Amino acid sequence: MPSREDILAFVADNPGRAGKREIARHFGIIGGARIHLKKMLKDLAEEGLVEKRNKRMIRPGDLPRVFVANLIARDRDGDLLGVPVDWDDEAGEPPKILVLTGKTRSTQPGLGDRALIRLTEAEAGPEAQYAARVVKVLEKKQGAILGIFRKRDKDRPAYLEPIDRKQRELDIDPTDLKEAEDGDLVSVQVTRSGRYGHPRASIVERFGSMNSEKAVSEIALHSHGIRHVFPASVEAQAEAAKPVEKLGTREDWRQIPLITIDPPDAKDHDDAVYAEPDETSGNEGGHVVHVAIADVAYYVTPGSPMDREANLRGNSVYFPDRVIPMLPERISNQLCSLREKEDKPALGVRMVFDKTGRKISHTFHRVLMRSAAKLSYIQAQKAIDGVLDDKTETLLEGVLKPLWAAYDALKKGRDAREPLELDLPERKIKLKKDGTVDSVYVPERLDAHKLIEEFMIQANVAAAETLEKKKSPLLYRVHDASTPEKLESLKDFLSTINMKLPSSGGLRPSVFNGILAKVKDTPQAHLVNEVVLRSQAQAEYTPQNIGHFGLNLRRYAHFTSPIRRYADLIVHRGLISALGLGSDGLPEGIETKLEAIGAEISAAERRAMLAERDTIDRLIALWMSDRVGATFQGRIAGVVKSGLFIRLEESGADGFVPASTIGLDYYRYDEGSHALIGDKTGETYQLGDQVEVRLVEAAPFAGALTFELLSNGRIAGKKIRKAAPKARRGPPKGGRTKTSSSRKNRRRSS
Repeated sequence: MPSREDILAFVADNPGRAGKREIARHFGIIGGARIHLKKMLKDLAEEGLVEKRNKRMIRPGDLPRVFVANLIARDRDGDLLGVPVDWDDEAGEPPKILVLTGKTRSTQPGLGDRALIRLTEAEAGPEAQYAARVVKVLEKKQGAILGIFRKRDKDRPAYLEPIDRKQRELDIDPTDLKEAEDGDLVSVQVTRSGRYGHPRASIVERFGSMNSEKAVSEIALHSHGIRHVFPASVEAQAEAAKPVEKLGTREDWRQIPLITIDPPDAKDHDDAVYAEPDETSGNEGGHVVHVAIADVAYYVTPGSPMDREANLRGNSVYFPDRVIPMLPERISNQLCSLREKEDKPALGVRMVFDKTGRKISHTFHRVLMRSAAKLSYIQAQKAIDGVLDDKTETLLEGVLKPLWAAYDALKKGRDAREPLELDLPERKIKLKKDGTVDSVYVPERLDAHKLIEEFMIQANVAAAETLEKKKSPLLYRVHDASTPEKLESLKDFLSTINMKLPSSGGLRPSVFNGILAKVKDTPQAHLVNEVVLRSQAQAEYTPQNIGHFGLNLRRYAHFTSPIRRYADLIVHRGLISALGLGSDGLPEGIETKLEAIGAEISAAERRAMLAERDTIDRLIALWMSDRVGATFQGRIAGVVKSGLFIRLEESGADGFVPASTIGLDYYRYDEGSHALIGDKTGETYQLGDQVEVRLVEAAPFAGALTFELLSNGRIAGKKIRKAAPKARRGPPKGGRTKTSSSRKNRRRSS
């Protein structure tokens, strides 16, 4: 018989492959000696020297040859890292496994998936203890599941009602409920998914009442897959970062009275501005504009944990009462934020404009600056309008008036450039202290907003021009012209209101502006703005320049918000490399990666927009849920085959009127005129029409409101009376088929 030490050595050399039969074969144990081997293995197990898993012996802490793993992270090279699903916490932290993917779809898992893997002899790398190859992807994204906590009866005391209706209900472990109450939003982790009965889960986090903004935004984060928890390595890098205390090779801009102008609750101050008259001879009436942007590249270096995480996030996500930042708060709100009276590193651009707003020259500088003051948009605007406070009184003559004088010149340049001028105010939500909705409003757009916007546009143009001149790798912010199909649809619509779109020649933004100017201050203004918006393409990031149609610019890049946009960080690094401003510029080989990075962060931007919009929709549906039966004034904001989208004038809330509830007639969808038209009566409901509606249902989880039309439609400008709404038995032959509805009005970001 082999000794105990011999058996333990064999088990160690053959992890996951040392069963009783294999041990017997290796040591030549036959006949009655097998009984002694069985007793020896039992003694070793009782002493804790070996464990039996799937009829195989392993040492405690060792991994079997083939096992199931959760894929939880990526290493610095982008390869997947996993941990075993079946792991004894008493053995310490689970080992990290470098997971090598295969060539087929079934062996190519993603982050958050669960896979069957086989240990290999490959090099594990510095961040893992083992290497393994994927045998098969078992389940996709085994992360936390979001749902409503329910606690109703003795037979089933606690269970989860998932937000995703495609998922099954889950029994919840009653031993640790995290003080959850019936109706609270919680996240859970599945702890048992047995073949019989309901799967079981334990509560990971309680978010509180579904009526709160935090709970509602958590649903959006979960449903859109937005990263919102920083890995430990990212937090560690942020905490280790030190403030810039010495001037070093930077230029000293601390004597320039730069100021920040932001929303009153802003914490991540990206930009500061200052302007003064140009005293240079030959530029009478001209202006010098300084724009300083937080030097994020100093803290977030290529390939570092913060850089990899920022690349994955793409941008910050803004909800009514919280921000999901692209960078940890120590960076975004402290070290990089251009806070009042604090020395901060920045990339600055000095731009010279003539009296017509034409940019004559610009130069970039790596500087140390100190914000002279932090102002809100309203505060700055009030000061210019003559309503001063203690802070703005000292800034009015030397800082604010020169800023507005420079803006007056830049506005002339903007007017000459003729960018697309859509007038579609966005709704904002005001919250109560408990996170529930207090009101919905449309904020006033001030000259202070327009001033900062135009200064930032000019700084962005300067960055693109500089990098292009230096032949540096560059991610442009591009906006393509409308497709012929969209223009044809717009032309058909305009013909229904006796307006024309030129049928030949290249369309420029000025053509659309001419159309918008004709309907300004008319009942059709909102309607036409909506349709022109829908005819536009969506802006995106790409290394191929096609210009920016909406801004009417030949070259454009995002430079002014590196705290919240990864594209801007790439532009900063490009400037640092191209102008010799430091060693922390673009990494080698970035040219081959820019196209993929542009696609990824463009997709991240769209995800963020959808999450922000869904959160607002859900909050408004919650706010409106106790007003079912009330009547409202609104406008038709969208028309589809299955009904009408309505936007309420009081709050900007959006809802839907199913076509089947409109009346006794049968309504056909006319795509060209964006209208539903009755077959028999000709009664018409068109995009932009004012209507009166009654709220019949509010569904907070879906963020949906359902309305009933109370207004009459139009027949060649005449109103008609209708009988009470009546259920329809079905469309006539050759008629419309119902389709699922989705909101078509998506704001395009410049």
